[in-house]
Amino acid sequence: MTRRELDAAGITDPALRAAYARCRRLNARHGRTYFLATRLLPVERRSAVHALYGFARWADDIVDDLDRHRTPDERDRLLRCLANDLAHALRSGSGGDPVVRAVADTAGRYDIEHALFADFLASMRADLTVTDYPTYADLRAYMHGSAAVIGLQMLPVLGTVVPREEAAPHAAALGVAFQLTNFLRDVGEDLDRGRVYLPTDLLAAHGVDRPLLEWSRRTGRRDPRIRAALVAAEAMTRDVYRAAEPGIGMLDPRVRPCIRTAFTLYGGILDAIADQDYTVLHHRAVVSRGRRAAAAAAGAAHVIGARCRARIMGPAPSGGGAASQWRGPVL
Repeated sequence: MTRRELDAAGITDPALRAAYARCRRLNARHGRTYFLATRLLPVERRSAVHALYGFARWADDIVDDLDRHRTPDERDRLLRCLANDLAHALRSGSGGDPVVRAVADTAGRYDIEHALFADFLASMRADLTVTDYPTYADLRAYMHGSAAVIGLQMLPVLGTVVPREEAAPHAAALGVAFQLTNFLRDVGEDLDRGRVYLPTDLLAAHGVDRPLLEWSRRTGRRDPRIRAALVAAEAMTRDVYRAAEPGIGMLDPRVRPCIRTAFTLYGGILDAIADQDYTVLHHRAVVSRGRRAAAAAAGAAHVIGARCRARIMGPAPSGGGAASQWRGPVL
């Protein structure tokens, strides 16, 4: 399948093909929900999405360094080296690391703003020193770089049926919604790393602070104040999903099943958290294999239907290397 995706994308250089293949493996290994949805994209666009995910994962792994082998200063140095390598690759079209080569090639093919990558890496560096966020506004400033820019990077790859600037706020909101979902799901694991992403003022409104969270995590005991704060965090996250959802209809019809499936699967994580009565400090909430399969099947059915309608209505106009604005029939 990797060969088919690379052939469809017109990626012929052997070293570059190997770089994209590495990004695809990162996506398949670490992003189960994301990778499953990606399978519903038009085949020629999948490699670009793998490259964007692979780069984000590469940087995130430097920050988290789960084996704790590196000091914060060493991780900061690695992030700065990564930033320099990427800046060189974006200018010259070549980079030392395969993941950097792939993402720089994708940025060139789809005319992705270079500033989005700089904003992303700035938020990654913040994770080395910032351990909590006093207000939601503070958290949103961080998530601009860590999440919103991911949606904005994806938008040129996905393509739109409206001017890109009209779809951009919804794409950014979807990135934020996905990250807020991860923050809620991973609150216990993040606490183990010394971080609390849920806003301090939201927690305080329900009588929760870091020591209470640490006590609950350490002892396995529950507290109604923590549950109330997590319910509030879920409600906040669902508000962002509602802001993001109109953007799905602004995308190229051929990519909508993928994004709708990701939207459904990530929303399913919130459902799983609620079903487990907000015990995320003690148990990781996951969408069941059956629910993932059902969402993927529904997405596949939409893809098949879209292809059938496309055959009847004729091919979409070619947009060259980028998919920026396909103004074909809206399904």
